Amino acid sequence: MVRTWWRDPVDYTWLVHRLEARGALGSFKIVVATGGAMMFVISILTWISPAGPSGFTGQLVFGCVAAGAGLWTLYWWIAPWPSANTSLLLLGGADVLVTAACLMDRNRVYGSLGAILLVVTGGYLTFFHGPRVLAAHTIWSLLSVLTLSTLMVITDTGDLALALSIILIMAAATVLVLPALQFLYWLLRTDALSDPLTMLLNRRGLDYYLSQWFDAAPDDPIGVMIVDLDRFKAVNDTYGHSAGDEVLVRAARCLRSSVDPGALVARSGGEEFVIITHLNRADARTAAERIRRAIATATGTRTAITASIGIAVNDGPESPLTPDQLLRAADSAMYQAKNLGGNAVIMAGAESS
Repeated sequence: MVRTWWRDPVDYTWLVHRLEARGALGSFKIVVATGGAMMFVISILTWISPAGPSGFTGQLVFGCVAAGAGLWTLYWWIAPWPSANTSLLLLGGADVLVTAACLMDRNRVYGSLGAILLVVTGGYLTFFHGPRVLAAHTIWSLLSVLTLSTLMVITDTGDLALALSIILIMAAATVLVLPALQFLYWLLRTDALSDPLTMLLNRRGLDYYLSQWFDAAPDDPIGVMIVDLDRFKAVNDTYGHSAGDEVLVRAARCLRSSVDPGALVARSGGEEFVIITHLNRADARTAAERIRRAIATATGTRTAITASIGIAVNDGPESPLTPDQLLRAADSAMYQAKNLGGNAVIMAGAESS
């Protein structure tokens, strides 16, 4: 489970769109902008405090920090929500400015404790970026507090016990709390994107991962199969919904065992399933026939069932279809298979017998 979480490619765009769809994106922008305004006030108060910077370099650094906090606030108030790469640049810059300001503080104890602001930027990364980004932030935070605590012992208090306490405080926040929060958030998100009966992706989960498939390898062929169980309503009406659930679970098991481990398999609703895989037209038809036979010959439930399968393939740059176009084409082909009586495979855009 931890390995799956570590490898999970967070769809930043999908998360932003979900916030926007819920009407929460504007409010969250205000929260982030307010955080920048508070950083601006903190930097100004520290700048004029006796515990603040000394010398030309310290004054220059704090001027940059105050300016950066002010620009951060204006950006989040005025500009649209940033892209994934811009978001990483903004948060990376914020980490650097926080550490730089802490290094310039004349009072080393205050500077070491000020590194707790890195937990604030880490909180943003926890929810909007993946575990590897959070791990990089955690390493930066620990290196920062180690440097600050070492300077405190060498040049200021000489209190090793206090330095170790500060290091442990920071470690508790960045190494324990933030990764644990992200892991729990990932579990909840995974459950929300999964179908509890078949343990496949649900429609929302399919939407979450679909864009990543198309963006990650735009030149590779992508095959979309829509699998609809034939006469499924009769199973429910004759044997009851428990028998229908058994059929759905059996069909999901057949789908998962008949495709490559890396393929996306989702129950998009009712008795309909969607498969996304890197296959050309010939291989996609072969795989679909294998799935059709597996469903028709599967045992272990009270009744046999068959499936109608529609296929659409994006062959790469030669036929650049969008995900929605592929899904619609595969859906149309699936209905053609049903019109033939079911238990059939139809390729969109090709003559079929």
